[in-house]
Amino acid sequence: MSRRGRKADWDRLDESDVRVRPGKGTRPRSKLRPEHADAHTAMVVGVDRGRWTCALDSKPDHEVIAMRARELGRTPIVVGDLVDLVGDTSGRPDTLARVVRVADRSSVLRRTADDNDPFERVVVANAQQLLIVCSLADPPPRTGFIDRCLVAAYAGGLKPVLCLTKSDLASPDQVISAYADLNLPVLVTRSDREPDEVRERLTNQVSALVGHSGVGKSTLVNKLVPDAFRAVSAVSAVGKGRHTSVTAVALPLPDGGWVVDTPGIRSFGLAHIGPDDIVAAFPEFVEPAEECPTNCGHLGPPEDPECMLDVVTEEGLATPGRLESLRRLLASRARLDEYAD
Repeated sequence: MSRRGRKADWDRLDESDVRVRPGKGTRPRSKLRPEHADAHTAMVVGVDRGRWTCALDSKPDHEVIAMRARELGRTPIVVGDLVDLVGDTSGRPDTLARVVRVADRSSVLRRTADDNDPFERVVVANAQQLLIVCSLADPPPRTGFIDRCLVAAYAGGLKPVLCLTKSDLASPDQVISAYADLNLPVLVTRSDREPDEVRERLTNQVSALVGHSGVGKSTLVNKLVPDAFRAVSAVSAVGKGRHTSVTAVALPLPDGGWVVDTPGIRSFGLAHIGPDDIVAAFPEFVEPAEECPTNCGHLGPPEDPECMLDVVTEEGLATPGRLESLRRLLASRARLDEYAD
């Protein structure tokens, strides 16, 4: 057909003969999302490069690998989260389910890299208690780090428990006395004995473990969960320890419950926590704190000369040691060396 003939054919077409395909930006998008009524509930027990290992119905004998569904966007998902899964939940090799919902969290353990870092990191979700592992020697105990972990636990809704390891190398009495006014449960372990008291405390609970590298945290986990095969490393010569756990992972306890082993860390920033978040963990000081001046840090003189917390001890509603412990935690958040060393 000649060029003139083809032009004549085009002249006979009208708009009803032409299909116009709209661009991607003009397509109407529905706000309706599938309900996923057939979704299965699971607990996230591991995270690795955009894939989540989930225990179906929180049972350790049925693990499923899942990806995040597109409709969730960048919704953060961490170990301990309760999620809804659709797709192939058989758990067979080379299968992949989709995470379509993340349940509201009952507790959150957060930290920042340091106190000037605005980006907070969610370490564990939905843990009921935080086991703060601290060695009594090699490396020596650091009460400033313990204080910061206590602050994060109180602010995140976790019950803190202090676990002192290596008691065969040093006495725990001094550390225990430093926290006597906090009503803080303290467990003491040694390398030549089974951690029966710790095991009893963790059974049927979801517990997060946190501690500096080298304090014996992975050794403790290996005793609690014989099949964990967590790496155990000797403490380095400079006394700071090498990092032996590199990712948070939830491990099932033989008698029920989960223990979340977190990576060994050297800093626990609290940039995301305010003074009132800490005071909220001390009920007897909550109402007086409301009478304090705006922006009061509740540290008392000379930093906060008009702080009202001293009234509580003056009226005999709390012991001076209790107030001192609270202010030590507040100072730890504020990085005041006189309290937080």
